[in-house]
Amino acid sequence: MTKTTYRSAVHDGIRDAMAADDRVLLMGEDVGAYGGTYAASKGLLAEFGPDRVRDTPLSELGFVGVGIGAALGGLRPIVEVMTVNFSLLALDQIVNTAAALRHMSGGQFSVPLVVRMATGAGRQLAAQHSHSLECWFAHIPGIRVVAPATVEDAYGMLATALADPDPVVIFEHVGLYNAAADVDALGPTDISTAAVRRPGSDVTVITYGGCLPKVLDAADELAVGGVECEVIDLRALRPLDTDTFVASVRRTHRAVVVDEGWRTGSLAGEISAQLMENAFFDLDAPVARVCTAEVPIPYAKHLEQAALPQPEMIVDAIRVVVGQRS
Repeated sequence: MTKTTYRSAVHDGIRDAMAADDRVLLMGEDVGAYGGTYAASKGLLAEFGPDRVRDTPLSELGFVGVGIGAALGGLRPIVEVMTVNFSLLALDQIVNTAAALRHMSGGQFSVPLVVRMATGAGRQLAAQHSHSLECWFAHIPGIRVVAPATVEDAYGMLATALADPDPVVIFEHVGLYNAAADVDALGPTDISTAAVRRPGSDVTVITYGGCLPKVLDAADELAVGGVECEVIDLRALRPLDTDTFVASVRRTHRAVVVDEGWRTGSLAGEISAQLMENAFFDLDAPVARVCTAEVPIPYAKHLEQAALPQPEMIVDAIRVVVGQRS
């Protein structure tokens, strides 16, 4: 086994994809000479040259549009949007063009585009650079939305996404880039199903992305007291693999959803509704949600941490659901 960081896995996934297929190119702000804001493309400009690693102007609307055009022209572009808040400037391209073109052309055109972006909070980047807007994109038909939470998925989801004929949006949580794991050989991974990261019998805890390590920490703490959590990593946010988490809840009869998005209009709300529709009579307690506080993310570290889901908050929510605390 080799110790590999999430950051290195993202970098190696891009590099190996470019080496394997000369149609693959990378574009975005500072992806070339600077090596990427999160060092995910360091050294790729020297290896593949400026035709395939392209620094772009500060215009997300423009360069995401260029990526769509490149995909229509037969290339396999990877477009890096520096952080999720900047993707708002490209929503017209992603939602009105990339997501809709197959439908509006009657199936004549596809857009094999991959858009990568950093998401989430926890690094004191304040209110304008700490969004978790995965649910916005997961609302849109015509695109696939994934959130790799492990080193294996950080590497392997990209290759699978590049093989997809339709647009794929990949959310990489900023809090995971320095995370490391011992891994065997890395390869393509699935982008359509959820994964059971920890089996358990007492409660199902459903999460994704940067919250997965926190949920696993909470599950470890609860196991000491005899509560066994089954932890579901959604991995794919659109389309949702409802079968996996519904089947889990039918076994455990309790559910907690942990989502770094704000509670109002959240992905956690959609998952709760799916459970109401598909597993209502299997539930022995109401579905609980642990979400970010309904405030712009603070800059001060202690306030930022207080606003975000934390292991102790998750533990408290689970204890209420299993009847250990009122």
